[in-house]
Amino acid sequence: MNRIEQLNNLLLTNANDSFLQHALALEHIKLGDDDKALVLFTNILKVNEDYVGSYYHLAKLYERMQQLPMAVETYKKGMMIAKKLKDQHAYNEMQGALEDVEDADE
Repeated sequence: MNRIEQLNNLLLTNANDSFLQHALALEHIKLGDDDKALVLFTNILKVNEDYVGSYYHLAKLYERMQQLPMAVETYKKGMMIAKKLKDQHAYNEMQGALEDVEDADE
């Protein structure tokens, strides 16, 4: 059984588990299945706005999909959540990524 099958099986009994959904989204990214990853990250953040790690990966996905305004918006929202949660590491990581996007857009 591959990793995606394992995660899907776990999600059958824990459908709203943000960690499992996040892990599944990352597996889809590895396979280049951006659309499935996008749906998963979006759903995670609808249900659990404070799942701060998904903001970074969702924004990176938007970058790869050439949707820079969405990437910028996602980084900013993630930074706001990281600040609320007092997660300085996540805040700094998103701030650096945001600056890279904004510099590339100039």
